[in-house]
Amino acid sequence: MARLRNNPWAVLVCLCLGFFMVLLDITIVNIAIPSMIDGLKASLDQVIWVLNAYTLTYAVLLITAGRLGDRFGQRNLFTLGLAIFTLASIACGLAQDPNQLIAARVVQAVGGALLTPQTLAILTTIFPPERRGAAFGIWGGIAGLATIAGPTVGGLLVTYLDWRAIFYVNVPIGIVALIGSLLIIPDIRPGRAAGVEPVGVLLASAGLFAITFGLIEGQRFDWGTVTGFISIPLIIAAGLVLLVLFFLWDYRRPSPMVPLSLFRDRNFSLMNWVGAVLTFGMIGLFLPITIYLQSALGFSAIKAGLTLLPMSLVSMLLAPFAGRLADRISGKYILVFGLGMFALGMGIIDWRASIDSTWLTFLPGAIVAGVGLGCTFAPLATVAMRNINPRVAGAASGLLNTTRQLGGAIGSAVVGAVLQNRLAVSLHDQAVKYAAQLPPQMPSQARQRFIDAFTSAGKGGLEVGRNSSSGVANLPGLPPQVEHQIAQIAHEVFAYAFIDAMRPTLAVPILALALGAVSCLAVRSGRREAAARTEEVPEAVA
Repeated sequence: MARLRNNPWAVLVCLCLGFFMVLLDITIVNIAIPSMIDGLKASLDQVIWVLNAYTLTYAVLLITAGRLGDRFGQRNLFTLGLAIFTLASIACGLAQDPNQLIAARVVQAVGGALLTPQTLAILTTIFPPERRGAAFGIWGGIAGLATIAGPTVGGLLVTYLDWRAIFYVNVPIGIVALIGSLLIIPDIRPGRAAGVEPVGVLLASAGLFAITFGLIEGQRFDWGTVTGFISIPLIIAAGLVLLVLFFLWDYRRPSPMVPLSLFRDRNFSLMNWVGAVLTFGMIGLFLPITIYLQSALGFSAIKAGLTLLPMSLVSMLLAPFAGRLADRISGKYILVFGLGMFALGMGIIDWRASIDSTWLTFLPGAIVAGVGLGCTFAPLATVAMRNINPRVAGAASGLLNTTRQLGGAIGSAVVGAVLQNRLAVSLHDQAVKYAAQLPPQMPSQARQRFIDAFTSAGKGGLEVGRNSSSGVANLPGLPPQVEHQIAQIAHEVFAYAFIDAMRPTLAVPILALALGAVSCLAVRSGRREAAARTEEVPEAVA
């Protein structure tokens, strides 16, 4: 066991187990929403908060958790996070009402936030700069697999077991990772009295909470008033002010919580931007496509997940090779290629989407996008962390993960708003077009109600994915065969309208990815050899 403790590759496996579990849980829950509503007798708003409570807590604590790892040891924080996450997963599975589940999800997010920054920080410490690319390649492959495989795994568990299984699946993984962390991961202490104090934590946490809350809940409140004089723009603005106050406060302290010196490294600063763009693109692309596959094409949850599975498999296989290549040549051009291919692959999927598409229709685009993702995760981490001193690796990792989370929240908000806007227009246009095909025995006022129903559904925030067109077709006083014919026409209206709305919507994240690819040309090639030679690697505590 002592030999394993000194083996960085064994440590990598253990870290990846915990990291995989946390990332899988971010996406796996989405697929279980209908089952949770039925099983817990919950409202849609309550179940949405099962998702949002996790996202908010996770994003808010990442910076603090990274700095705590610098102060108290990354292995200790990783182990503590694993234990909290695993126990909270059991509590999620045992929840008897929505409030219990939301509370357990908050605790689960605390565990996830504690362990996530430690993975990158430990890898930065135990692997020398010239070998980090290979390690980050495996780490990146796991990240890509977990992010995309969540809907597939969730669909299988919900279909053949129960929604509670999506939480119980974490328990065996968590136990194995917990044992491994205690036996294999060395107790590395950076030795720096990292700055974690109440005022800084409060300012940073409140600022991140306000920004993330505003982005997540903006669409729900139509980007306007929440209550009284409090509005979504005001909440986001308050969050930005709090973050500015945090940096002003933190900068004057002898041991800052977020060392601004990190941003003197051009590559680290650029990779924070690129990481945010990457998650902006991923969330922004997968949200409309998942709805399209299930609502417009009628795919089951499992079939929709399997349609995108080739992307994650190709990404996982390529990531280690991309990481090794980043050790030998500049990560700049690998990142440009990876982001460009990801954008191209998703562009192919958008271009080929139609009302009669099958899973084979999307296979070429999924493979191209998978190649892009596989060439992005590892070089991004390698370029970002190559010149980072291990003494502040936790802070650097916390920042990277926080900007990624914020990028995803912005992507969801922006793409959701664009999709809703375009869908409102498309639904009205398609309803007018198809009203002429309604059965002749329908009175003219019923035809107008058909059009008005779609128009109001689009303006009011259509709950896509949950029998989106069936309510529109429910016009009383008609024979069953006529109702069935209207239902078919109503579905075609929704399907064609969604495709029309999806095409320009997907252009937003695709263009963002293209911009990210171009910005990677500013990456400084090579690494600072002097910095690498003088890097102090902390010693493990016996």
